Amino acid sequence: MKSARIISLLALFIFVACEPQAVSTPLETATPLEVRASETPTATPVPPTATFTVTPTPRPLASRVLIISYDGLRPDAIGKAPMTNLIALMQESAYSLTAQTIIPSTTLPSHASMLSGLCPAKHAVFWNEYVPENGYALGVNLFTIAHTAGLRTVMIVGKEKLRQIVRPESTDVFTFKEADQTVANLAVAEIQQGFGLMFLHFPSGDYAGHEWGWMGGVQMYNYREDDKMLGQILAALDESGLRASTLIIITSDHGGHEKTHGTEMPEDMTIPWIVNGPGVIPGPLTSFVQTTDTAATASYALGLPLPAEWDGVPVYEAFGLPTPPRVPAACPQTH
Repeated sequence: MKSARIISLLALFIFVACEPQAVSTPLETATPLEVRASETPTATPVPPTATFTVTPTPRPLASRVLIISYDGLRPDAIGKAPMTNLIALMQESAYSLTAQTIIPSTTLPSHASMLSGLCPAKHAVFWNEYVPENGYALGVNLFTIAHTAGLRTVMIVGKEKLRQIVRPESTDVFTFKEADQTVANLAVAEIQQGFGLMFLHFPSGDYAGHEWGWMGGVQMYNYREDDKMLGQILAALDESGLRASTLIIITSDHGGHEKTHGTEMPEDMTIPWIVNGPGVIPGPLTSFVQTTDTAATASYALGLPLPAEWDGVPVYEAFGLPTPPRVPAACPQTH
């Protein structure tokens, strides 16, 4: 029965890879969107304040949340690689293979939206390099809320520029290491110490895509290796007795095509979104999912406040709850 379910999932991946996506419309002459560090946003951002309006949340579903981002991971790469540990996890997860990232579909702005629950017009991160003088993403993000609630917060990332998403005072642990295996090893050590909110970022798939091309053999090799590390992380949760009370969200910042990304093409905009853990009803999601929903879903599961300013909303369908009406649209380009 288990092998049959895995085969079914693989068949679904193949279907998604072969069928054209209707979730966004590519530009006729799409080019990567790049923003110089000296440019400033035209939109009015949310102030970087610790006070925020909230909506009521129920009692916590999970004791902790682990968010894992595989940089540059397209949904169809999961089956092609294949990422067998992730495929097996999906059998017990709610998931979308047509979730959408933001415009521009680049690493730093996308991760800022993922962890802040805000579109770029509000968090104001339009640059995509490590530029310390630009400061940090504006608005109250998931880590601010979790740290304020007394949860132990951990970020282990493969690109230094991700430091600019969350202010230092909101992270008990922040570590930047480029090697994916080092990220995984550090994650295992932090799991053994205990945590309330952890974010892990694996960069190698994106690097391989830029060097060798998206969906090519080198990139698939990197994702297979990352999948082995996922197995190590899940084993650490099991050995520490934390797995059953941990909500796990696995996603990506963007996809890619040829040797680039950053456009409105479906290949760049479409990302996987997988949630596993307490209260989750396994199966494919039918509702629209956007990367900003990651922060909202994590906060909801932890029983933490949901700032009214957030553009993201909890993926209620994943927990078997009614889904409020929503217009499927990625964050609009405002800069």
